[in-house]
Amino acid sequence: ITLTAQSKLLINMDLKQTDHLKAYGVTFNALEKGQKADWLLNYRGGSFMLDYSEQLAMECRIKGVTFEQISNSQMVEIYNLVQSDDQNMDVMRLETAPKIAVYVTPGHEPWDDAVTLALEYSEVPYDKIWIEDVMRGDLKKYDWLHLHHEDFTGQYGKFYASYSQAQWYIQLQLLYENEAKKLGFKKVSEMEKGVALTIKQFVANGGFLFAMCAATDSYDIALASQNVDIADRMYDGDAPDPD
Repeated sequence: ITLTAQSKLLINMDLKQTDHLKAYGVTFNALEKGQKADWLLNYRGGSFMLDYSEQLAMECRIKGVTFEQISNSQMVEIYNLVQSDDQNMDVMRLETAPKIAVYVTPGHEPWDDAVTLALEYSEVPYDKIWIEDVMRGDLKKYDWLHLHHEDFTGQYGKFYASYSQAQWYIQLQLLYENEAKKLGFKKVSEMEKGVALTIKQFVANGGFLFAMCAATDSYDIALASQNVDIADRMYDGDAPDPD
C-alpha cells in the first residue's frame, strides 16, 4: 500500500463503533464518490481507512458513526502492524463500489428480510430484481447478486402441508405460475431451473453471489436436478420422476 502525507480517517469496526451498519454505508458511499478505502482485515473488527476530509468527517458525525482522525505517523504504525508477518491481518484496497441486485418477489418490502432492511438502514443503494429481469439478461448490469427466500426447486419452500389454504400461499403460487406462463415455461419448476442456470453463468462470468436462507440449498438442488423432475404433483401438477 502506498502511504501519503495526508491524514487519514479511520472508521473503526470494533465494539467501540456506535453504528456498524451506518459505517458500512459511509464507506460504500465514499467509494461511489470516487474515493478509495483500505479495508484493514482483522484490525479492530475489520476497520476502514480513508483519506481525511471535513466532508467525510461531517457525514460520520451526522450518521452517528464513530471515527478517528489518524496522523501520518499513526497511519504508518497501523499499516506496519496489519502487514506484519506475525499478525493474522491484511489490507485490501477498495476502489469501486459494486452494483448490487437483491432477488425479491414483486411487492417485497424492505422489512421482509434482514438483508434489504440492513441495506436500507445503511443507505447502501441496490436494485430489486426478479425472474423476468434475470431471464432477459439484466444480471450483466450488476457485480453482486443477493439471494434470500427463493426456492429454486419450484416447491414454494415446501410450505404446502401447513399453508396450502393460506391466502398468501395461494397468491404466491399464482404469481409464479403466471410468471412461468408469461415467459413460455410449462411449469414453475422448469422456470426456476432456467433461473438457476442463468445465475450460474453470471457467477462464471465473474459475478459475486451471496445466498442465505432457502436460496442456499435450493439453488444447488435446482442445478443438480436439471434433468429430473423432483417436484411432486401439488407443486407442478404431475408426479416426480419414478427414479
